[in-house]
Amino acid sequence: MALFGVGRAGGIHLGNLKAHSNISLKYVVESDRDKWDQIEAVCGNGTKIVHPDQSKDMLSDPDLNACVICTPTFTHKDIILECLEAGKAVFSEKPIGETPEDTKTCYMTAEKVGRPLFCGFQRRYDPTFSDIQARVRRGEAGHIQIIKSISRDSPLPSIDYLKISGGIFHDCMVHDIDMQTWVLGELPVQVHTMANAQIPEIAEIDDYDNVVTTLKYPSGTLGIINVNRFAAYGYDQRLEVFGMKAMYEADNGKPNTAVYSSSSGSSSVPIFHSFPSRYEESYAAEMDHFVDVVNGARELPITYLHSSAVSKIADAAEKSAREGVAVDLVWDKAEIPAGYFC
Repeated sequence: MALFGVGRAGGIHLGNLKAHSNISLKYVVESDRDKWDQIEAVCGNGTKIVHPDQSKDMLSDPDLNACVICTPTFTHKDIILECLEAGKAVFSEKPIGETPEDTKTCYMTAEKVGRPLFCGFQRRYDPTFSDIQARVRRGEAGHIQIIKSISRDSPLPSIDYLKISGGIFHDCMVHDIDMQTWVLGELPVQVHTMANAQIPEIAEIDDYDNVVTTLKYPSGTLGIINVNRFAAYGYDQRLEVFGMKAMYEADNGKPNTAVYSSSSGSSSVPIFHSFPSRYEESYAAEMDHFVDVVNGARELPITYLHSSAVSKIADAAEKSAREGVAVDLVWDKAEIPAGYFC
């Protein structure tokens, strides 16, 4: 395999690719030469580090079967297309493209060349989230009245990263949108967002850091998504599903569950500091699934319709924030993923 980009997500995948028993990481593509020594220290002599200018030659290697793309969002489309057209299977961190048109082009190319295009939404591989999803889909909670998710980042990402991130809706909230629609098997028909920037540096780049979006689903379920760019106490990731028969909660994980009690009170360790530790198992399981897809052992979990639906909802949520109005969503039957309804 080849890995493109060793940034926030790329660093996680670098470790997982090197540790995977069924993967040989042959290349790492990284534009920042200051990172090369650190990458070499992780990879050893069996992996070649190349600059993006050399990627065309690298992609002509017949022993290279698949590529993992973790570069900034605005680069995804071009790299995905280059890899697919070279006959390589592709794993790309979300989003596939910056626009619906870009996303469609990538998936159509994958279909044309007969190679898989795998979109990374690692939360689907969290054991607690996936258990809740299975229970909801089996009807064990009855009709779902409210689904509520909270995503508060830690630590605060750098402004340099935020400038190229695609914005809080497409960088952060897409995870919650995918989570809610995946759990419910529904697509919303209306979204309404209130948002502001309480960190001056984020306001200066015309983005938000404090967001609440409500979603109305066709079954009558109401959704609530709260996304923040920074939580001082750690990486806050919670989910609540309230049904007619039951309520399910996914609370924050911790490095250990010990509680320390004394005459002065009780305490426990803080929640995970950031996403690499919180989703360590999920990222590894996600890569296992990609390997199985490349080998023809499993199906793609996320199709073009899933990716495009999440992007469409994120666009509507951002439009609502900027215009101060609720935004209706109309879905053609051809837009609805298998197993979902609207």
